[in-house]
Amino acid sequence: MNRVNSYRNIRVAKYIRLSREDGDDRESESVENQRDIIDNYILGHEELIEVGEYVDDGYTGTNFNRPGFQKMLKDIEEEKIDCIITKDLSRFGRDHIDTGYYLERFLPANNIRYIAIGDNVDTIKPDGLQFLTFKLSFNDYYAQDISNKIKSVKQRKIEKGEYQAGIPPYGYKKDTEIKNHLVPDEYSSQIVKEIFDMYINKGMSTIKIADELNRREIEPPAIYLKIPTYMKRKSVNPNGKYVWLRAQIGKILRNEVYLRKCGRKKISESKS
Repeated sequence: MNRVNSYRNIRVAKYIRLSREDGDDRESESVENQRDIIDNYILGHEELIEVGEYVDDGYTGTNFNRPGFQKMLKDIEEEKIDCIITKDLSRFGRDHIDTGYYLERFLPANNIRYIAIGDNVDTIKPDGLQFLTFKLSFNDYYAQDISNKIKSVKQRKIEKGEYQAGIPPYGYKKDTEIKNHLVPDEYSSQIVKEIFDMYINKGMSTIKIADELNRREIEPPAIYLKIPTYMKRKSVNPNGKYVWLRAQIGKILRNEVYLRKCGRKKISESKS
């Protein structure tokens, strides 16, 4: 029996999604704005009765592993819903293949009507599905375009010398006045300089450099930077102390941050 056509009062689920990863405008696509648009639409159609609201705030539209969406699917299977309404098609999903599966196969198989207000999509209308293919393709392209733009912006910032990661690399600290800018840490920057000097000018291997730093009881990066994840691990040193390892020295010698700052090409590992 067709659930949509067997009720005068159509049980409606409001679905709302917002994600910075998709390049969403936080103001125009806010949860409150989406909710207001859907509520106004329902008020203008007396046959639509709201029975639930499902919200995924902070979840990308490029996959469907979202708690609100999954709860909505469960309620569909339990026959609690007749219709889904979103502000527009992109709120439902941005991936062409998966979105197409749900809208063109899963929902019709479960007799679920779908309405995307901003895109003038209503699957109960004869031409409701005709516009979907075009919109799905456009949204898929948009998601890829946004992803490429974000990567491009990050790359330009890196090329301009802006640091994009969270914890500054050993030898540096975050500038308190300029965002995404690093300044040398007075103590650890000298250790980094010594490491490069021992490797390049003195011809020492990474093992010998680590041994020298341990002999002088210099704190390794994880301890000096107070990184909890590493500090909780058991030490490989039988004396119970955290020590410099050959691998840590190698990472410093290959780290692009140090190489860009000192204007050197990548250092080979021939001496390690």
